[in-house]
Amino acid sequence: MQEKAGVIAGAIWNVLDQVESMSAKDLKKAVKLKTEKDLYLGLGWLLREDKLNVEGDEKDPVFSLKK
Repeated sequence: MQEKAGVIAGAIWNVLDQVESMSAKDLKKAVKLKTEKDLYLGLGWLLREDKLNVEGDEKDPVFSLKK
């Protein structure tokens, strides 16, 4: 599970490194993830490492990389 989380987190980081910010829905599509569970697994990894900014609300969060 840790390896999967790390791989997904890396893919998310690569996508966010190319854009200013992205919604959870668009990020899931850009990383080509099948489930929201996988998306939030990777996002949790990046949040734990303090690499993400989260804006918006719980219903429609928007993510960006910390600079």
